[in-house]
Amino acid sequence: MKKLFTSALIIMALVACKEEASTKTVVETQSNEVELTKMKLYGEDFKNQAMLTSFELGDIYNNLKPGDTINVSFEGNVEEVCQEKGCWMQVDVGAADPVMIKFKDYAFFVPKDIKDKSVMVHGVAYVSETPVDEQQHYAADAGKSQEEIAAINKPKRSFSFMASGVKIAQ
Repeated sequence: MKKLFTSALIIMALVACKEEASTKTVVETQSNEVELTKMKLYGEDFKNQAMLTSFELGDIYNNLKPGDTINVSFEGNVEEVCQEKGCWMQVDVGAADPVMIKFKDYAFFVPKDIKDKSVMVHGVAYVSETPVDEQQHYAADAGKSQEEIAAINKPKRSFSFMASGVKIAQ
C-alpha cells in the first residue's frame, strides 16, 4: 500500500510539472501572437531579417549608383500614400526626399489612410531616375494641386524600393 501511495505521489508530481510546463508554453505562445498582431502584413511574410532604421537605409542610398540594388528590410514612417488605390507609398529615410516604395508585381496594395504610421518593409532598394510625367502622375495620385503638378519640370534622381512585403503598425 505504501508503494502504491508513493507511486501515486510521483505520478501526480510529474503530471503537475508537465501541466505547469505546458501552461508556460501556451502563455509564451499567446504573448508572441499578441506581438505579431500589432503589425498587419501585406504581401509576402518576412521573418528573422536584420531590420535597419530608415536613416541607416538613407546612408546606404547615398552610396548606391544607378543600377545598384540591395536586398534589405527597414522600418520607418509613412510620409505619403497613393490616394487612388494604395499602389505606392513614400517613407522618410532622412534624405532630402523620401524613398518611393512600389509593390512587387502589383500583388498587393496598402491602405490609403496610413500616413504617419510606422511600417516595416522588405524588398530591393535601388536608385532610379524618375521622369517628369511619372513625377506628375504621383503628385496627382497624392492629391497635389494643379500648380504643384505643373511646377514639376525636370527628371530627378530618386531613392526607389520594390517591396515584396510590408508590415503596418495597427
